[in-house]
Amino acid sequence: MTRPMTMFTGQWADLPLDEVASFIADCGYDGLELACWGDHFDIHAPPEVLQEKWKQLRGHNLECFAISNHLVGQAVCDEIDERHKSILPEAVWGDGDPEGVRQRAAEEMKQTARAAAAFGVPVVNGFTGSSIWGKFYFFPPATTEMVDAGFDDFRGRWLPILDEFEKNEVKFALEVHPAEIAYDIATAQRALEAIDFHPAFGFNFDPSHLLWQGIDPTVFIDKFPDHIFHVHAKDVAVRTNGERGILGSHLPFGDAGRGWEFRSVGRGDVDFDDIIRALNRIGYDGPLSVEWEDEGMDRRQGAMESLDYLQSIDVVPPSGGAFDAAFSEQS
Repeated sequence: MTRPMTMFTGQWADLPLDEVASFIADCGYDGLELACWGDHFDIHAPPEVLQEKWKQLRGHNLECFAISNHLVGQAVCDEIDERHKSILPEAVWGDGDPEGVRQRAAEEMKQTARAAAAFGVPVVNGFTGSSIWGKFYFFPPATTEMVDAGFDDFRGRWLPILDEFEKNEVKFALEVHPAEIAYDIATAQRALEAIDFHPAFGFNFDPSHLLWQGIDPTVFIDKFPDHIFHVHAKDVAVRTNGERGILGSHLPFGDAGRGWEFRSVGRGDVDFDDIIRALNRIGYDGPLSVEWEDEGMDRRQGAMESLDYLQSIDVVPPSGGAFDAAFSEQS
């Protein structure tokens, strides 16, 4: 029996949920990770509407193990500018005053916790934003005090949100990712420390964002075994060649001049066999949720082949002893 295989709907939110659900079910997936945009999940919907959402999913024989609100979470700690207007609900953007946006985003994340509880899912995936992402290169020189202030800002803004998650018995899983308060192993550790290892806070493990930085994703799993609440299956191909570098050269995804690109699962450099074995070591039995991104192919083809690939390599942990234990059995 393999673990559940789901599809994150964030990259499908231009389509009605029923159309996405029908296609994903036909592919053979077990469920959907619902994005809180498009018509896929409304955090302000009354409980009876949320229950209708379950009927809609189960009409396609699909489950839901998590919802995701990356876009609003991004605004909680960010230095707000015009880019955020394109990803935020109008009610959160408001007049665009940066502090007002941040405060409204924080309230929306609290509401997301309440909506997840009302819907009956245990995990919300998302982003936190960061007031210090722009200082990651340390030039002009950033001081230790500046970095400390960024983690203090994260603590001050997110602790009340996390308290609401804990009150509603829902976990928040940060996707460790560039532009977030945690984007690698060291900053993930510091984020945990900044909020005193709050029990509602952990990670949505996504290997792609680690691999292109040169980080072994399995080291992350082994480092944070008790804090991985959810897993994204997402692939990436690193194509640095002496001219193309990892910082992207201010080029959009899909441009041949970039040093790395996201790929359909199984077509990049992520070793999913190693990752699944590492997840088994820590006892993770939750879903593998495909976050499908690949500028070079059709997403419907990608959805089908990603599931086929993951099902073919998903490793069921041994039920007995070591494989050579039978050698000692006497006939």
